[in-house]
Amino acid sequence: AKRTLAEARESFAVPRGEERAARIDSVLGVIYLIFNEGYSATAGDDWMRPALCEEALRLGRILAELAPGEPEVHGLVALMEIQASRAAARVGAAGEPILLLDQDRGRWDHVLIRRGLAALERAERLGGAQGAYALQAAIAACHARARIGAETDWARITALYEALARIAPSAIVELNRAVAIGMALGPAAGLARVDALVAEPALRSYHLLPSVRGDLLVKLGRLDEARVEFERAAALTQNRRERTLLLGRAAACVRERSPDAVRDRHSTPAP
Repeated sequence: AKRTLAEARESFAVPRGEERAARIDSVLGVIYLIFNEGYSATAGDDWMRPALCEEALRLGRILAELAPGEPEVHGLVALMEIQASRAAARVGAAGEPILLLDQDRGRWDHVLIRRGLAALERAERLGGAQGAYALQAAIAACHARARIGAETDWARITALYEALARIAPSAIVELNRAVAIGMALGPAAGLARVDALVAEPALRSYHLLPSVRGDLLVKLGRLDEARVEFERAAALTQNRRERTLLLGRAAACVRERSPDAVRDRHSTPAP
């Protein structure tokens, strides 16, 4: 047994340089996949699977202890801590999804937020402010620091997504940037960016593309088009809770187009 271990010693050597970076990046990717599946379940009857988020956080914290000098490890931990802080506010009493700007921020876990902000500071001190996970954590921090949705610094979030797109370009990053642009510069600007992404192969079956487009169309008052987009998004998602949410938004577009709703919007209150 000793001889076998001696012969295998090289396999147990701590990797260095590019090999170490590649291995850590691979581990971080797996941990974040676990977290994301817990944060927004891709399929099934539950909007969130908290046990997966907790396991990913546990693994991330362990890795941060084992590799304290790796900025992206702290960046990922920061991102997960801040996102996990919203868990109680993301789900309603009946299990229904509650979107970010509709959440009761008083229900956010401020201990996790403080831990996340501290981890982000560690990443930045180590020179990792421009790492992909640290940039995403900085975006999450913008939301965490806003007392109410209206105080969110969407201009900074847009700039952070631009920085992220430079180092980790993807169609999904561009879609998120379009959302930020829509919040910072108005729905027409956001819709123009989204429309430029419609032909992207990576987004062809991605339900959040028509969902985002529907949201922007609602803000522009184009309710018939918005309803079509929400219905398309509902058909694409595999998560029952999310499908119900999207169909509810489609139904709301129909109600807003009803004669009674139009009459109510244009009626003048009695003095």
